[in-house]
Amino acid sequence: MTLDRIRGLVGTEVGVSDWISVDQERITHFAEVTEDRQFIHVDPAAAAATPFGGTVAHGFLTLSLLSRMSADVSLRPQGTVMGVNYGLEKVRFLAPVRAGKRVRGRFTLLGVEDRAPGQYLFRHQVTVDIEDEAKPALIAEWLGLLFTQGETE
Repeated sequence: MTLDRIRGLVGTEVGVSDWISVDQERITHFAEVTEDRQFIHVDPAAAAATPFGGTVAHGFLTLSLLSRMSADVSLRPQGTVMGVNYGLEKVRFLAPVRAGKRVRGRFTLLGVEDRAPGQYLFRHQVTVDIEDEAKPALIAEWLGLLFTQGETE
């Protein structure tokens, strides 16, 4: 896609990712990798007694799935050779993702900024939906830096 065509999409929803399962195995693996083994994530019996009614995914687990979600909907200007995570401006965790649920990302392009020759900063608002729930898991403003051909050699 041309950069001009992509810029013409600013302000619109540019894609919705596939659903991703957030099962207990994924939550437990994330707990081990991050060393965040709080009972609400890894102990179904103890978590059942909380207002969540069972185990829930770490907010950072849900946030980390943005990379996978973006692979389904990424806008890449012609000649793109790589993209890197540039950061987040705002993140709000709005609802817990219970074990066994599926999530997906809705991406709205907020802007495309020229950073240097062949480098473009993309700004997206991402809303992570939880299947069959009205409230999203999170809303974030996410920045990605794309490099086009010739700038990374």
